[in-house]
Amino acid sequence: MHVRHSKTILPPTEGISKVASLAWAPNSRRLAAVTADRIVHLFDDNGERKDKFSTKPSNAQGPKNYAVRSMAFSPDSTKLAIAQSDNIVFVYKLGVNWGDKKSICNKFLQASPVTCVCWPSTRPHEVVFGLAEGRVKVGQLKTNKPARLYEHPEGSYVVSVCTSVDGGSILSGHADGSMWRFGFEDGSAPSGRFAQHPCVPYGLAWGHSIVAAGNDRKVVFYGRDGAVVQTFDYSNEKSVGPFTSACFNPSGETCAVGTKDRFMLFTYSARRGAWEESGTKVVDNMLSVTSFGWKPDGSKLAVGALCGGVDLYDTCVRKVVYRSAFEYTYVSTSQVIVKRIATGSRIVLKSHFGYAINKIQVYDDRFLVGRTAETLLCGDMETCKLSEIPWNGSGQERFFFDSQQVCMVYNAGELSLVEYGRNEVIGTCRTEHMSPFLISVRINEARGDFASSKKVAYLLDLHTIRVHDLETTMAAGTISHDSRIDWLELNERASHLLFRDKKRRLHLYDIAKAERTTLLSYCSYVQWVPGSDVVVAQNRGNLCVWYSISAPDRVTQFPIRGEVEDIERANGRTEVVVDEGINTVSYALDEQLIDFGSALEAKDYDRAVDILDPLEKSPETEAMWSRLSSLALDDSKLHIAERCYAAMGDVAKSRYLHKLLKAGQRASADTGAAAADAYEVKAKLAILSNQWSVAEGILLDQGRVDEAIQMFCEAHRYDDAIRVAESKGHPETETLRRNHYQWLVATGQEDKAGDLKRNEGDLMAAISLYLKGGVPGKASDAIVLANDSGTPVEGGLIDTVSNALARAGMNEKAGDFYESLGKPVQALESYKQGKAFSRAVELSRREFPSEVKNLEGLWGDWLVSMRQHDAAINHFVEAGESIKAIEAALECRQWNKAVQIMESQPREVSQPFYGKLAKQCEATGSYNEAEKYYIRAGMPQAAVQMLTNAGLFDQAHKVAVSHLTDSEASTLYTQRARELEQEGRLKEAEKMYVSVREYDLAIQMYKDAREFDNMVRLVRIYRKDLLRETHQHLAQQLESDGIYKQAETHYVEASDWKSAVQMYRSHDMWDDALRVAKLHGGINASRQVAYAWAVSLGGDEGAQLLTKFGLVEQAIEYAMETGAFGHAFELSEASMRQKLPEVHLKYAMFLEDEGRFKEAEDEFIKAGKPKEAIEMYTHQREFTFAMSIAERYEPSAVNDVTVAQAQAHAEAKEFGPAESLFLKAKHPDAAVRMYKQNSMWEEALRVAEDYLPSAVPELHAQLVASVGGRASAAEAPVGAGGGAGAAGGGADDGMDAIVGHAKRLESTANFSQAVDVYLSLTKDMCSNLDTLEHAWESAVRLAMTRCQDRTASVVAMVSARLIDIGRFEQAAEIQEGIDNLREAADAYILGGLWDKARAIGNRDAQISEYVESRYRSEGGGGAADAISASAAAASDVATAAGGRRAEELADAGEWDLALQQAAVEGLDVQAKLSIQRAKQLAQGGRCDEAARILATNEAPNDLQHYDLYMHIAETVLALPTEKAFREEALQHSKTFLHKVVNRMNENMDMHNESRIKMTKLLEACHYSANLLRCKAEGWDDLVAKCSVSLCRYVSSALPADSVFFDAGMACMHVKRYGTAFVMLNRFLDIIEAIDEGDSASALENSDFVDTDIPYDFPIPTNHAVSEEKREEAREWVLSVSMEAEMEQSLGQRVCGHCGSDTYEGGLKCHHCQNTTDACIVSGAPIPPGERVAPIKGRPEITARKADWNTFIAKFNIEPWTGTLANPVY
Repeated sequence: MHVRHSKTILPPTEGISKVASLAWAPNSRRLAAVTADRIVHLFDDNGERKDKFSTKPSNAQGPKNYAVRSMAFSPDSTKLAIAQSDNIVFVYKLGVNWGDKKSICNKFLQASPVTCVCWPSTRPHEVVFGLAEGRVKVGQLKTNKPARLYEHPEGSYVVSVCTSVDGGSILSGHADGSMWRFGFEDGSAPSGRFAQHPCVPYGLAWGHSIVAAGNDRKVVFYGRDGAVVQTFDYSNEKSVGPFTSACFNPSGETCAVGTKDRFMLFTYSARRGAWEESGTKVVDNMLSVTSFGWKPDGSKLAVGALCGGVDLYDTCVRKVVYRSAFEYTYVSTSQVIVKRIATGSRIVLKSHFGYAINKIQVYDDRFLVGRTAETLLCGDMETCKLSEIPWNGSGQERFFFDSQQVCMVYNAGELSLVEYGRNEVIGTCRTEHMSPFLISVRINEARGDFASSKKVAYLLDLHTIRVHDLETTMAAGTISHDSRIDWLELNERASHLLFRDKKRRLHLYDIAKAERTTLLSYCSYVQWVPGSDVVVAQNRGNLCVWYSISAPDRVTQFPIRGEVEDIERANGRTEVVVDEGINTVSYALDEQLIDFGSALEAKDYDRAVDILDPLEKSPETEAMWSRLSSLALDDSKLHIAERCYAAMGDVAKSRYLHKLLKAGQRASADTGAAAADAYEVKAKLAILSNQWSVAEGILLDQGRVDEAIQMFCEAHRYDDAIRVAESKGHPETETLRRNHYQWLVATGQEDKAGDLKRNEGDLMAAISLYLKGGVPGKASDAIVLANDSGTPVEGGLIDTVSNALARAGMNEKAGDFYESLGKPVQALESYKQGKAFSRAVELSRREFPSEVKNLEGLWGDWLVSMRQHDAAINHFVEAGESIKAIEAALECRQWNKAVQIMESQPREVSQPFYGKLAKQCEATGSYNEAEKYYIRAGMPQAAVQMLTNAGLFDQAHKVAVSHLTDSEASTLYTQRARELEQEGRLKEAEKMYVSVREYDLAIQMYKDAREFDNMVRLVRIYRKDLLRETHQHLAQQLESDGIYKQAETHYVEASDWKSAVQMYRSHDMWDDALRVAKLHGGINASRQVAYAWAVSLGGDEGAQLLTKFGLVEQAIEYAMETGAFGHAFELSEASMRQKLPEVHLKYAMFLEDEGRFKEAEDEFIKAGKPKEAIEMYTHQREFTFAMSIAERYEPSAVNDVTVAQAQAHAEAKEFGPAESLFLKAKHPDAAVRMYKQNSMWEEALRVAEDYLPSAVPELHAQLVASVGGRASAAEAPVGAGGGAGAAGGGADDGMDAIVGHAKRLESTANFSQAVDVYLSLTKDMCSNLDTLEHAWESAVRLAMTRCQDRTASVVAMVSARLIDIGRFEQAAEIQEGIDNLREAADAYILGGLWDKARAIGNRDAQISEYVESRYRSEGGGGAADAISASAAAASDVATAAGGRRAEELADAGEWDLALQQAAVEGLDVQAKLSIQRAKQLAQGGRCDEAARILATNEAPNDLQHYDLYMHIAETVLALPTEKAFREEALQHSKTFLHKVVNRMNENMDMHNESRIKMTKLLEACHYSANLLRCKAEGWDDLVAKCSVSLCRYVSSALPADSVFFDAGMACMHVKRYGTAFVMLNRFLDIIEAIDEGDSASALENSDFVDTDIPYDFPIPTNHAVSEEKREEAREWVLSVSMEAEMEQSLGQRVCGHCGSDTYEGGLKCHHCQNTTDACIVSGAPIPPGERVAPIKGRPEITARKADWNTFIAKFNIEPWTGTLANPVY
């Protein structure tokens, strides 16, 4: 349960102002809060205060010194009960809306203070309250009297009272700790003492269990039997004070208990069957929680405190956003609030059985379907009606919402109907035809005189409709139809059904009368007019309207053009909308006639008459008068019926009813009863309706026997009259009989007169009358009766009757007559003549057995003649005529019977019939039977021919393979295919060709027939390699034929859409060219085509064309390109003002090209591009104009203009003005560069020394290099690149510049630098050796006098150089000048100056001996040896003086060569260049490459570079997991971080904070790299450990959402579901924070309290996990949260130090703070007994033995540093 503070609705006060009570209205729309000031504040469901009112004392005149103790809302949310300490309970009527007037509707005055109150949800008129004297009473609102429920035996103070969730029981808590229960219903819990609590139960609430809490600081949960279920003891925790209040959420699964400065939440775990503490909300300085109020929908918890403040908290298990349109808030597992995000409207979806809601779906943005394990929930968000039904479906159910009152659930062929608001299935039916057009449901509640009606119409099969009454569960009607039904719908009253069949015939079915009427043929549209019984249909060009469905033949027709689309009824008008193609036309219907139906439905007959009166007589109005008359008669409204018959012109009925009215009025005057109740009226009305039995009953009930007889006699119903007379013993009965007989004879009804005589026993008279009346059958019956009774009959009479029967064609009757008279021969003949063969055979079996066979044959022949072949079969069989039997069976398609008969016959008899049978089967489409019989008849070719004709090519192929040879089959198929091809049956021909693998013939066939689609299809299947070529060929052919659309299709299929574009362009079909280019080439291609089109048109027309197509921007571009700038300006001004600056710019550039600079300047300024104007003038050397523009519009460009002017002077060799301008522009570097380019090195050095001192060394180096190069050129042959003299002169000029520079340094006391400059001169630079010698001697002089610390090195270098140029004596002299006698002697010896060498030896004996020794050994050698030695020395010096090559390569961007050279030159150079390159790559976003550079080269250990190192490592860590190079980048980061951290560890006192950060980055890179390795090897367990370990390093480098997602999914794969649930839950919280822009402080951290996983990590700005994976995580967490048995907490391990349970992935135990070593492989804590230190001398590297061995066995290197390692056994 997540609890988050929403808002404070009542601010706290300075002092104590107790919130006495909080109460939510059951409809969740109001919250009432009352404080110590006795004012009730009313808030809406969002916590906005809407109203308030003051409570009243029990004595209106008394003081207001009472306190409000408690409040409770009534179940209907309209009343509020307030318990007060001044001995009274007031019930206030608040109304439904905020503006309703408030009043006191009940008050219950007591003898002692009222302490608490509650209102059971099932007792709307009874409020329960407790008293200080220990009594619990119920206030009865209807009688305004209280009644005592029970009383504490010792009168203990009632401190609290609560009601059960179902409202059937209450519970009270007393000051002595006892708790008492009372049940209202017999089936509720037993009443009496419930339990004894250890202290006063101030906090008492009833949910899933009963919770009680008080000042002993214990929370106790009780079961329904009063036993203690669970206890939470906080008596030893100082931070928890006495408990003061308690409250359950609506589902009863979560409980809130309040104490000082906090409230605690407890949740019932269904899986564990126990209560768990789920969280604590601490609010500093809140003081004690005095009251709770949990919103009935479960989404908010109101908390009131002693300080007077009331806070609202959002409470939910989780929230889910569905399709970005709805938000699901799970306030408990069984209750979900569904909110429409757009409007904020909400509905609470709740399982009344307490089942967990697993899935919710929204259909049509209105209807809800929720699923639990045992039930299905359906709801309508507009009406807020919900239903829950037991359901065990397959999960494949389909839901239909075409009826707004019913949810239709279709599952496995069964349709279940669920009415919203009812928790049961109101009906089920089985149908296979589930379509909105084939099902209609109508639900009508009872209204007025009309009973409720609930019916559904559906299809049993395609020809049968069933109308089912959902209330009686009986069939209200079944309609069988001869054609398939494609539409049906009930009218709103469900009294009539409209349906249409496939032949477009429209039918109306009256359900009550079970009558069907055909309304229309060729009906293309039909619909009931909404809210009426009017039918609208379309028949071709006619609109047909039936205003009265009781008269289907009365139809109104309108001619229309088009198709009916819809019927609209609003604002007193009904219109039929007709789509006429271009326009939509509305046809108005007669609203009066439609209203007539409404009037009838309401039984407002007078209004119906008023509607019909002004209407002209027409078939429609006549039908309506008729219907109204029938209904009026049914309701005994005689005056209305009289008026109706008069309007219809039925004078007789109108006059008849008029007389009835008069009679009724007279009877009413006599009896005082209503006229319609008079018996005469009732009887006459029954007669009018042909209800003779009803009329008879009415008259007889009144004793009016004569009137009843008279009634029947007047209607010539003498039988009824005689029956009444006989039953009543009337004296005129015989007279009635005589009159009846005479009337029958007089009216020619002799047959009925004969019936009278036969009934009287006068058979002879009856026979005579029968013969006279032409009914000889009755006469024969009378003769038989006479014979049976023994009455003699004359023979002549028998003959007369026989002849009469024969003449009447009653041969069967005659046969029966003869048979009864014992004349079997005559009887048999009569039977044969009358074709009564059944009677004849029956008679023959008795009298003439030999005739039976003959009769059976005759019977069969007669049946065949009557086309009753199926009936004839058995008779032919009985007659032994098998051939006739077979022919009859074949004729009536009784194939099985025919086969049975044929199989019993010889082959020569049956074989001809098999062929015939096969042909008949073929003719009827029974191809399987035909095939079988053709084969039996020995005609396989005919079978193949038949099957191919029928298109059953596979079957034909099987027959051919089985019964024909390959050549026969191939020939037959090919021949047949060609025939089919000629007949145009190409599909069949194709199958024949394909069957024999003649693919090319099939392709050619389609090509010849120009059915290119089919041709391409076959090529795609059988000649794939030719598909593209085929498309191109077809496209070209179609193009040549002028069929461009099809050609386009084939060009596109050939991936050659450009050819399609070219085709359209070449044929001037630019619209199509533009369409194809845009569709297949994108916007750029379409622009090219549009541009080409415009070019083809040219001028303004082209630009207008582009504008026409909405290509304004392209039109502007085109206008500019064609020089039509005026048009371009117009277009930009009108449609695209943002384009104006670009137009001005292009126009300015055009003017510049034209040489119209002043105009161009103006346009550049208008375009906001003054720099371009400046550049224009600068290019034209118009610096005055350029400077003017710069000063006015672009001050930052002033220096640029000055520099440009200086460069112009420089180009003109006017160096003085140029230098002045460069310096004015503060660009001394440009002046230096100018002098350098012109080899004026001395001037360059002068400017540099004055303005760029830092550039002097580099400039000097360049000068030295330049001079050296020129000197080399001077020494080269003339043909190699210039005259030696010129180069040499240049070198001498450079020498002078260098010497001059050195002298200036010397004059400014920069002696050391001067020495370096003098020494920079070499023999390669100059041919004047005297100048060189003088410069080097100047260096020695300065070293000896000004830089004495450099004397030795300078003398050594100069001495070597002098020797190199052959100045041995000078070299010796400078060595001698610093007393380097040995070196001086060597110099003399090298020069062959042995005397001077011996002179030095005279000053030192050792030197003298050395000189002599050299003289003897070298034999006086001199200059040659000296030159060789000097060359070696010079080589060493050159190597020492090198070292700029690496930096030069770096400057040139050749970094690989630069870094290789730097490695040769030294670590310092390498470090410098590597950090420079890494920084460059990092700034360019290539941190992976930067990591490689630092890993493979030296990384400086300098504090200033640490931020760069951390940036590179963090960026590499944040690389997406799917990046292929991520593992390599992690390894490089790990390598260079190792170097940095090792150097930092050498000095632990330095950079301590940076060292810690760098170490954590190193570890994060290490475990991330290991994670990737483990994933690649499929080590799921190690993947899970690494993923969980990385949660300790979550930071800006490791995106939080990615880290927790990976950890959760990895744990899920290894079935660590508890940890997976927590990690993925945290992941969902993080992505919600990303979407809402929250910080990490907004996250719930209760799951991570005792772990080393950080709380304060940064929330990423973007999602690192895809939407698909986020949805997968949501669904898994949702499913797990619904499973009570699934663990939902972090996994635990046992601490090896203290033995306590602690977080399994944490290195530190939260109980004893002992730290466990982390495994170097996975980062997980190492279990006790499994720790190893596998590397000797490296005790800090520890691992879990099994994980170490797994890793080493695969990779053979240890994971930390990558060195070779071995498993540990």
